[in-house]
Amino acid sequence: MEELTLTAKLPTQIEVRGGRVHNLKNIDVNIPLHKFVAISGLSGSGKSSLAMGILYEEGSRRYLDALSTYMRRRIKQGNQANVTSVKHIPSALALRQRPTIPSERATVGTMSETFNILRLIFSRLGSPVCPNGHRLKPSLEIAEAMAKSGEEMGQLTCPVCGVKFYAPSAEQFAFNSDGACEKCGGTGKVRQLDDSKLIADPSLSIKDGAVASWSLPGRNFMPNVAEHAGVRIDIPYKDLTDKEKDFVLNGPEKKYKMDFLSGTGRVFHDFNALYENAHQAVLRSAKTSKSERAQKRISEFFSYQTCPVCHGSRLKPGLLKQLVGSLNINEVAEMPLGDLIAWKDQVLKSLPAEMHKMASALFTEFVENLQPLLDLGLDYLTMARNGNTLSTGELQRIQLARTLRTETTGVLYVLDEPSIGLHPANVDGLIKVLHKLVAQGNSLVVVDHNVDIIKAADEIIEIGPGSGEQGGEILDQGSVDQIKKDKQSLIRPYLDGTAELMARKRAEKVNSVKISFNVDHYFNLQDVHANIPVNQLTAVTGFSGAGKTSLILDSLVPAIQAQAKGENLPKQVKNFESPINQVVSVDASPIGKSTRSTVATYTSIMDNLRKLFARQPLAKNKHYTPTYFSYNNKQGACPTCGGTGIVTLDIQFLPDMQQICPTCEGNRYNPEVQKVKWNGYSIVDILNLDINEAIPVFKKEPKIERDLLLLKEVGLDYLHLGESTPTLSGGEAQRLKLVTHLSHKQDDTLFVFDEPTIGLHPLDVKVLVQVMQKLLDQGATIITITHDLNMIVNADNILDLGPRGGKNGGKVVAAGQTQDLINHPVSLTTEYLANYWRQFKK
Repeated sequence: MEELTLTAKLPTQIEVRGGRVHNLKNIDVNIPLHKFVAISGLSGSGKSSLAMGILYEEGSRRYLDALSTYMRRRIKQGNQANVTSVKHIPSALALRQRPTIPSERATVGTMSETFNILRLIFSRLGSPVCPNGHRLKPSLEIAEAMAKSGEEMGQLTCPVCGVKFYAPSAEQFAFNSDGACEKCGGTGKVRQLDDSKLIADPSLSIKDGAVASWSLPGRNFMPNVAEHAGVRIDIPYKDLTDKEKDFVLNGPEKKYKMDFLSGTGRVFHDFNALYENAHQAVLRSAKTSKSERAQKRISEFFSYQTCPVCHGSRLKPGLLKQLVGSLNINEVAEMPLGDLIAWKDQVLKSLPAEMHKMASALFTEFVENLQPLLDLGLDYLTMARNGNTLSTGELQRIQLARTLRTETTGVLYVLDEPSIGLHPANVDGLIKVLHKLVAQGNSLVVVDHNVDIIKAADEIIEIGPGSGEQGGEILDQGSVDQIKKDKQSLIRPYLDGTAELMARKRAEKVNSVKISFNVDHYFNLQDVHANIPVNQLTAVTGFSGAGKTSLILDSLVPAIQAQAKGENLPKQVKNFESPINQVVSVDASPIGKSTRSTVATYTSIMDNLRKLFARQPLAKNKHYTPTYFSYNNKQGACPTCGGTGIVTLDIQFLPDMQQICPTCEGNRYNPEVQKVKWNGYSIVDILNLDINEAIPVFKKEPKIERDLLLLKEVGLDYLHLGESTPTLSGGEAQRLKLVTHLSHKQDDTLFVFDEPTIGLHPLDVKVLVQVMQKLLDQGATIITITHDLNMIVNADNILDLGPRGGKNGGKVVAAGQTQDLINHPVSLTTEYLANYWRQFKK
């Protein structure tokens, strides 16, 4: 009886009271524990503010509070959430919408920890080779030697020649440790200066910029030095003698006494000019330049090539002699994850019976690490795949796989858009994983827009009704069946099939004018032919790893850029024909890293405002130039906060505390500057206006009014001019990036949208499609790489790659007009699209 009483008193929900993070309007909400809860709402409505800003921040902070002061000072802590109270919240873990991009040293194997177990398998079950080339068969004796400590660890005696030697340990198979190739340091690649990039254009003279490396900072006088040394700098570089070219590229470092005219017009007589040839100019700049911008420019002169010593394996070559089941560790790491189960079975069959118990234990651990990756549709990846080449969705699924493997209980998992990068066929697998997390005794909160994921939830919380200041309220809450009956719900039409899917009228036929190209021998693409109709919207679809990025971002985009510059096409691109010479890539990544970046500064509005205020009588009397009306300059910035509007207090082992600046009250500006008025408004008053409020105010200022009307046109009329751009949602950031392209013709431009619907509610997708239509009206051509059925259905044409990912992908499995492929599906993607289309009442 006592146990029953205690159980009855356990809390059943997290109680949030007075939530005010970002745009949340003092909300009160109860989140069920031990359930799968989906949070829905428009982009910028406040979903992530509740999920990440309150639930995760409070859940993780309170866990850290339980640690010692010593530990807390060494762990980065989040800020305390702006909320009155949060009761009954478990310790929280988060999977963010945009995971941190791993370093070049991270691979799928190290991130998922499958490679760690593989190293152990090779050290215990491998067949090592003695220094004289004799191979030892796998045995318990070898495994036991590897388990010893000190000098005895791994010491073996060759049964053929009697030589004593050390077999490699698990640690020595680590390319981030003892096993790293000495040439590349365990990265698998070496950086080499690319001679072809030193000369920008052989048809130009040196005087006109033929030598690209002499355009680097501090090298602009090298043409004069070369001329002084006897090189002709006023004829095309291609017409120079071999001796002159050799001096430009490889001439000796030497000082020349000469008269030198600086860029400011000052003449230096008998100037000792040190000559740096085209190679040295790059190499020395690489050593001395500190700024990120300069290093990025310098990196353009280098190319990364496979390490000639380890051939990309990252490991010391001697380690590859040891085999398990006839393969070395790199050959196994290069296998698709989906093939590793079969490799495991082959190895077990090849081992002596006495080793089966130990081998089974190792492989059980290996498969437990591997299985969640396979369940989440990552079977096409390899352990050797570089972590920094993975998509956002792939990174998030690897995180999720690690989470699932830990088999925790009593934890609150907060997932922000786990469906990113998932083909519709993989969503079922993700839903199974989410239900498994709850079944293990955890609580789950998922922010997502995928209708199937929302339908699979135990409870839906909808935030709205709009975005920004128009959102931040609990619109409704309940089970899927309850939400289907709620007429104010924005997701309801997508749950009950009454939504209108189309946001534009599709083209009636394929445009005969097109971009045409082939890609051959590039990852899994083998002689793939593609057509992209001009001035139409084409959706490039297919499983993760099917070859979409390789085809479009790695091949088509650089081919168009190379054609525009008159450079060689990428090696893999053949038969390239394109009437288009410009490319604009658009993604949903945040705009700017600093809170100093605002809607006004990102557009030309801020520049025009500063000029406007500098023309006012008081500004002229005080000699205020436009510089004074920028909070990024000393003259205009508040002296206390330096123009950020906030001050940060370091309070030792507690999280840093941020508070509104007491001097400017968060307005960023020097109080004196705020005294300058235009039509009764100070610069601060203007920045506090939203777009709708500002439009009538600037009716007689055409330059500012034009930008304001464009912001309204893309559906951002609720944003304030002074709103910080890094805090914008993915959809808001995306539309803001497009504003500058809507004001002029785009006949010669291809816009490429990579996963443009990340963070977008189906209704936001419709707004984005309407913005795309405005670009099409300006003559643009659009490609969208996407898995989102709401986006695909609005495309004019589909180019579907597959049939799956990795070695099972790389082919065009469907191409044609969207409606034709809906009516007659010929691939898995088009089958899912046809099924989705049929769910809605037309």
